[in-house]
Order: sequence, then C-alpha cells, then structure tokens
Amino acid sequence: MKSTILHRRESRISPSGFYAVFLATTLGLTSLVTACGDSSAKPAQGPSGVPVKLQVARSTTFNDTTDYVATLKSRDSAVIMPQVEGQITQIYVHSGDRVSTGTPLMQIDPAKQQATVKSQEDTEASKRADVEYAKQQYRRISALAAAGVVSKQELDQARSALDAAESQLRALQAQVREQKVQLHYYRVVAPRAGVVGDIPVRVGDRVTNTTALTTVDKPGTLEVYIYVPVERAAQLKMNMPVQIVGSTGDLIAESRISFISPQVDNTTQTVLAKANVSNYKDKLRTSQFIHARVIWGTHQAPSVPVLAVSRIGSQYFAFVAEDQNIVTVAHQKALRVGEMVGNDYVVLDGIKPGDKVIVSGTQFLVDGAPVVPQG
Repeated sequence: MKSTILHRRESRISPSGFYAVFLATTLGLTSLVTACGDSSAKPAQGPSGVPVKLQVARSTTFNDTTDYVATLKSRDSAVIMPQVEGQITQIYVHSGDRVSTGTPLMQIDPAKQQATVKSQEDTEASKRADVEYAKQQYRRISALAAAGVVSKQELDQARSALDAAESQLRALQAQVREQKVQLHYYRVVAPRAGVVGDIPVRVGDRVTNTTALTTVDKPGTLEVYIYVPVERAAQLKMNMPVQIVGSTGDLIAESRISFISPQVDNTTQTVLAKANVSNYKDKLRTSQFIHARVIWGTHQAPSVPVLAVSRIGSQYFAFVAEDQNIVTVAHQKALRVGEMVGNDYVVLDGIKPGDKVIVSGTQFLVDGAPVVPQG
C-alpha cells in the first residue's frame, strides 16, 4: 500500500516586508480607534485675521514748499579798501569795535605824498610870483600905450603873457588841491557807522588799491540770495512767501521775495531771487549759508501718521483696510509723500481722504491678509 505524500508549499515573507505590513496595520487600527473615540472633532478652520488699529485719513491744508541753500548778504556792509598804495603805520581799531561815520581805522605812511604836496606848493608860490610880475608889466605897458609911447602890439603881448601866467597858476593850484585830497586818503576812515569786521592786515604790511583792509557792517536788515533752478523759475512771483529755517527745521525769520533776476546764471542755470530779512537778535551773519524755504502755494491733501508708513528703497508704502464681502483685508498702497506736518506725512498720491489706514500691526501684514480692526 502506497502512502500518498502531500507536499505543502510554504510561502516565505522577508523581514522588511513583515515590518511594513505591521506598521500599516498598526496605523490603520490607531486611526480607527481615534475616529471612533473622538466623534466630536471639529473640521479645520482657515487663518484668523491680524488684530490692527485703524485711522481714517483726513484732508489737511499744507504748503507746497521747496528748501534751497541760500546766502545772506548785507546791503549795509562795506568792504574797506585803500585808495592809495603804501605801508600801514598804525591801526586804530580792533575787530568787533563799533564805530561812527568818519572814525579813523588805519594810517598808511603819507611821507611820500606829503613831500609831493610840499613840492607842488612851492611851485605854486613861484607861479604866483610870475603872475604878479606879469600884472605889473601889463599895467606899465598899458600906461605907455595910453600915452602913445608903445604900440598896441606890445600891449597885446603883455596881456597875453599875463593870461598865460594866470592859466598856469590855476592849473598848478588844481594840482595842489588834488594832491592834498590824495593825502587825505592815507588815513582810512569808516564810511558809515557799524561794527568793524575781521582785520587781516598788520602794521608794516604794504597794501594796494585791491587789498581788503576790513569791513564795516551795519546791524539790521540782510538780504537772502536764493538760487532757484531754471525749471521752477517760471513759478517765481514777487511777494511770494519765504521762510528762513535753521538746521533743525525751526523757523528763524519770514519774508517775501522782493527781486527776481531777469537773467539766468549761465554757469549754474539758476535764477537769482532776493528777499529782505530782519536780523532779529543778531541770529544771522553776513555771508552765512542758510536754508530758505520758498512757499509756492497752499493745497489740500490727506495725511497719515508716520508710524503707518514704511519705506523700501526710495518708495513709501502703507496698508489700507478694505471690506471684501464679510472679511476686512489689508491692501498695500504705494505712496508719494510730501512734507511732514507734526507727526503726519502729507500724501500727494496713493491714499484718498476717508481711507482706513492701518497704524499698528503692519509688521505682520502682507498684501491681501485678513485683519480684525480693534477699538
């Protein structure tokens, strides 16, 4: 009797496949248990809005202005230069002294000029003697001519000699007066009352007609020289307001344009405008560089807080809250800003009056992000 041997085919599973099946089974059971145990789980929700504070952009009246670097000059400032050449022998004043009209400032050595005047005066005395002799001759010839002793020709010659002598005397007297006037220039005096400026020369220096000895400034009104680019020159008008501001923006003085040059500076392509400025409390100095603010006009524009404005490169931005259906979202707006008024920027373009500007939480925002207004 033959016994039938049954052969069983055994299937073998590799270790890695065993672990994969085990892991899948475990995860499936875990998910099933979790789902059955937490039947009250809520569906996923979208992102909540960023809490922000809003401020309505309000219309503001502002001045359209431009600041220029200007120069102060004095109409009552005199640069003292000698009218003669020579060596300085004495200086009578010091820088900062207050002087009146005609006060002696300096003395230039007059010795050479004094000698010239003395020589001219001696020559004048000699010519005066010649005139006296010519007069005597003319009187004698006149008497002889009346008696018929001399001819009329001799009388005419005597008269001509007298006229020539008198003419020479008058010419010499004019030269003497001129030399005496020239002698007065060797003493330099103040042409007006004022304050003596810097004195760059010293006793012993030789000066010429082009040497600046000092200045005499009369305190009071100054002129501000404003150089406006030719592109804006057409907007300049007489009596246009001008403000003088300090380096920190503080107002020093106010004025109005009193002169507009009809010509353009060929080198700088600017037009010169002037305005008179009262030197209140001597805050300003001649030849000082200052900031002159020209006020072109007054306009209306919205303003936003400085804290609401961000800057990337040279471009300014702000977020504005806008309602979309039932959600309020933030939209980023590119701005063109003007001057600052207090703690606000004047917005020339990008925002309208009435827009809801986001003033807090902007660091967490992107364009289109939902927001939740607070307060």
